[in-house]
Amino acid sequence: MPKMKLTKTNIDRVRKPGTGTVIYVDTDTKGFGLRVTASGAASFIVQGTISGQKKEARITIGSYGAWTVDDARRRAEQYKHQFEDGIDPRDVRKVDEAMRVSLMDVCTAYTSRPGKLKASTAAEYKRHVEKVFAPWKDKPITSITREMVQERHREIVEKGLQGKKGAPASANAAFVTLRILINFAIDEYRRPDGEPLIVHNPVGALKHHWAPTGDRTERYIDKRKVGAVWNRLLEMRSNPKNRETLAGIDLTTFLLLTGARRDEAAALTWDRVHIDEDPTNSRWHLTERKRGQPIFLPLSSQAVALLKQRMPKPKAKESDPDPSPFVFPSWGKTGRIMDARGAMDVVSEIAGKHLSLHDLRRTFSNIAMRECRVEKFRTDLLTGHKPSKEDVTATNYLDLTNLSWLHPEVQMIGDWIEQQAAIAASKNVVQLHAAGAA
Repeated sequence: MPKMKLTKTNIDRVRKPGTGTVIYVDTDTKGFGLRVTASGAASFIVQGTISGQKKEARITIGSYGAWTVDDARRRAEQYKHQFEDGIDPRDVRKVDEAMRVSLMDVCTAYTSRPGKLKASTAAEYKRHVEKVFAPWKDKPITSITREMVQERHREIVEKGLQGKKGAPASANAAFVTLRILINFAIDEYRRPDGEPLIVHNPVGALKHHWAPTGDRTERYIDKRKVGAVWNRLLEMRSNPKNRETLAGIDLTTFLLLTGARRDEAAALTWDRVHIDEDPTNSRWHLTERKRGQPIFLPLSSQAVALLKQRMPKPKAKESDPDPSPFVFPSWGKTGRIMDARGAMDVVSEIAGKHLSLHDLRRTFSNIAMRECRVEKFRTDLLTGHKPSKEDVTATNYLDLTNLSWLHPEVQMIGDWIEQQAAIAASKNVVQLHAAGAA
């Protein structure tokens, strides 16, 4: 290796080696050098033996131009001191890089693993990071402390995301996501000695402080208030603030009529909706199921009427933008509605308890079994549940890919909801109840 005093003037005079790579060793600082490739790209290096090791280490400091000679020389001296202390600067660099990994980096790494998560689950995790943990998402995940966890959890429990109404169930769900992501980071990002960067998951601070949400089976709309909820949704629909508000109202209504999970309906596209002149043949295709194969589910006349009102209009001219493929579209990055907080705030107010979109699924099940006397087996199928393995006939002989034969049951539920709405809207009925109570 040729020797040369590394100065700006001398480096600028170095010719391209033509082929291969040439390393110029500095005459002033031992171990300091300049590597020049055949193309003329130059970068500073330092080489030496790390105490306790036999093999010489060669470490790149940085490219000439991005680094001045003096700065690179000082860094070379620092690395040489680390050599003497038995420290490999490359390991230190790896730790530094890992320590800078943000919460959003970890979320992206976790959700982008092929075949590991359903699209709806990945979207939920990203939503939590971008919404609930927005102040933390670009910070190193190692900077999240137990105190931060406790404070943020308390904020969501007491005030929700909008600072208006507490959301204990949402708070718990978001921090379960955070716990999963930090556990993933503990496994994936480690120090050179194999020890994890994060020793204890800070979400452990909530072990004895998860928000009480009450018995899940009690989180549904009481039958005496279903009619008032229905009427209020129709009233809100007649004068929405904007397109997204309307999508949220309609998503809420659709879930009440179908008992679907939030993301199953929110991600519904028009190519999976079939509306037929024969009402018993109208159905929607559920392809992303939590468990089981894709299925066709029947639509009540009430659900069909809602979908017809939402159908996109044909383009007036070729230059017009294409209509959204989603039944419940949004201006957001996903292109479809993610939640319906505004509509659910109104539903919760009428119901007298905090409810989420998933609680409409419980409401549907209660209406089906308790009010319409739909047997549990059929209610399970309508809500997308698989029959138990012990049910040999259902799992091995019954065609469960098309549930249009359950149209009478779903229509019965839709009719019952409308009947309750008529009762709630009738002043005469209200007066009769009041007189009876007296």
